[in-house]
Amino acid sequence: MKIICIGRNYAAHVVELDHTRELPSEPQFFMKPDTALLRNNDPFYVPSFSNEVHYETELVVRINRVGRAIEERFASRYYDEVGLGIDFTARDLQRECIAKGLPWERAKAFDYSAALSPEFIPLSELGGDVQRLHFSMSLNDELRQQGDTSQMIFGVNRLIAYVSRFVTLKIGDLLYTGTPVGVGPVRPGDRIRASLEGRQLLDFDIK
Repeated sequence: MKIICIGRNYAAHVVELDHTRELPSEPQFFMKPDTALLRNNDPFYVPSFSNEVHYETELVVRINRVGRAIEERFASRYYDEVGLGIDFTARDLQRECIAKGLPWERAKAFDYSAALSPEFIPLSELGGDVQRLHFSMSLNDELRQQGDTSQMIFGVNRLIAYVSRFVTLKIGDLLYTGTPVGVGPVRPGDRIRASLEGRQLLDFDIK
C-alpha cells in the first residue's frame, strides 16, 4: 500500500505558501510510507523534531484496481469511494529542505503524518461526481479550511493518469489530492474535526 500525496493542487493554497510562486503546469506528487498512517481517529502527537507542524486537510481517494499508464478517460474505473485525511507537515523542516534543494521526506513522511478517516464513503452516495464534493475542517470548533473539489487545479482523473505514468497503482493505494487554503499550526490540546458533504469523518486530539 502506497500513500501518494499531491502538492499545490488548489490555487489559493499555492499563493498562501508563496505569493511569488507560479501555479504548477503539471501535477506534483510525493510519497509517504505506510508507517505514516494515523488511523481510527487516534491522537496525533506533535513530534519533538519540529516547532511548526501544520495540518493540511485533503480528500482521499482509495484505489480499487491495479493500473499502470492509465488513460485519463478510464481513470474513474480505478476508484469508487472517498474519505478524508490530514497531511501533517513539519513546515519549519520543509522550508529548510526547500532552501537547500533537498527532498522533503523528513518534513512530510514521518511516522503518523497521514491521518486517515476510519470511514470511506461510496462515491455513488455522494452524487457520483468526484469533482463536485465539499469538505471542511475545524480546529477547536473554529472553521479553518473549506475545500471544493471543483476548484482543484488538476482533477482526480488527471492525477491518476499522471501518477500512473511513473508508478503502478495497486488496490488499497491512497491518493491524497491536495489541500485548500487555510493551513496552519497544531499544538497539544487542540482538536481536529473534518467533514465531507456534511458527514463527520475525522475527530481526534492533538497531544
